[in-house]
Amino acid sequence: MNYETMLEKGKSELPEVVSQVERFNIPKVRGHIQGNKTIVSNFTEISKTLCRPPAHVLKFILKELATPGGIKKQAVIFGSKLSANKINEKIILYTEKFVLCKECGKPDTKLTKEVNNYFLKCQACGAKQSFYLKI
Repeated sequence: MNYETMLEKGKSELPEVVSQVERFNIPKVRGHIQGNKTIVSNFTEISKTLCRPPAHVLKFILKELATPGGIKKQAVIFGSKLSANKINEKIILYTEKFVLCKECGKPDTKLTKEVNNYFLKCQACGAKQSFYLKI
């Protein structure tokens, strides 16, 4: 049996890729509504996954949802009734703006401030993006 024949036989016997595993999965919001407030219990876990300070993530979400809120211990309390889908949408928007690299799309970025400018520096590809941060 020659090399080409063995190679074709080996390729034909390979299994198909059934699942694709991503290494960056943002946890979904877990919480409940209590009166007129929404309490999210896993907010610190979400901000750790994003590698961003919880206060920074919360400030963006509060501004986007136009609602008051604050961090108490491990939870976040929003001052109005909100659906988990709405909060998850804003977390995804935050991730697209302040976490994912615009060049390679990887989440391996650091948010830094130099003088009066903020930069998103990618640890994977080395890209550096400047932007105006008003949150």
